[in-house]
Amino acid sequence: MAAAPNLIRKIDRSELPSFDIYTKVATLRKARRDAMLAGESVGFVPTMGALHQGHLALVRQAVQENRHVYVSIYVNPTQFGVKEDLSSYPQTLATDLEKLRRLNTNFSKEDLRGQITAVFTPTTNVMYPGLHPSSEIDGHGSFVTITPLSSILEGASRPVFFRGVATVCMKLFNIVQPDVVYFGQKDIQQTYVIERMVKDFHLNTRVRVVPTVRENDGLAMSSRNVYLGERRRKVATVLVQALRAVRTAFINGQTERNHLMAAAQRVISDELEKQQALPPRARALFEVDYISLADPLTLEELDKVDSKRGAVLSGAIKMLPIEEPQAGENAGTGDGQTPVRLIDNLRLAAVTSVLLSSLRRKTMTP
Repeated sequence: MAAAPNLIRKIDRSELPSFDIYTKVATLRKARRDAMLAGESVGFVPTMGALHQGHLALVRQAVQENRHVYVSIYVNPTQFGVKEDLSSYPQTLATDLEKLRRLNTNFSKEDLRGQITAVFTPTTNVMYPGLHPSSEIDGHGSFVTITPLSSILEGASRPVFFRGVATVCMKLFNIVQPDVVYFGQKDIQQTYVIERMVKDFHLNTRVRVVPTVRENDGLAMSSRNVYLGERRRKVATVLVQALRAVRTAFINGQTERNHLMAAAQRVISDELEKQQALPPRARALFEVDYISLADPLTLEELDKVDSKRGAVLSGAIKMLPIEEPQAGENAGTGDGQTPVRLIDNLRLAAVTSVLLSSLRRKTMTP
């Protein structure tokens, strides 16, 4: 006997199939249209692969808030400059897909709203069907530029980076038409660029920024961390330590730029002197690109932090290739010879006088 039409059997989530993998725009758009006609929301997590717990945290957040979650895995060439080695970026598609499958299995056992239902793995010919874009600053191609946000901080060191990010995200958003897109706070300037693009171009999506996922010692998770190896990995936390020193100084009442930056400089100088004193076979040297103390709305540099507005504190360092690798040393992917650029940030939260007093007491507690 057929079931009454108004009765719907409760679905055992373990019966749900794993996600579909799409390489073409047309087939993905059909799946998206089906979800739209069914009134089911789609959350989207764009990635370049080499997935780690930070990416998976974005997916988990998306699954909690949407019936369908789409993930893209595509290493976008237009955000690499001509002097940046695109070929050295880790590409681990099979491993990434397995991580997503295991995550979906875990989701099926939990009381969450949705699942990963689509993974988009396009080729560059699919993403750039016309003229293949150039990585030259004045190169040819169809680009999205968001200025002046794209030309400061990371953009000053990597002048085509945010042009490439904005361009590929515009393409992906047009293809997927997500209700919500998810980005991590670690790439905080990127979130500002994407939010501005969504606003300025009236894109019908919302941007969700998820807190940075860190290792136990504070290092922000990044796909590039696989290059560090043991020696550089121990020193790489200098950036977050410097940022945390600034935050402590702010909590303790410092608001002037020179005083706050001095706190970061002490941490950096102490670690650099320590490494320079070691023999080449044991040390891990690094260079500081920038430490920024910026307005929370515009990312323009501040001379003084308004405690009622707070600030965005960010920085970038480059871990240099190791010298004199030792036999049996865990030097990381690339045998320790690939320079590793690390970025991080903290928000100096706007605080009331009562909250500030509470925070100061906590920092003085042994």
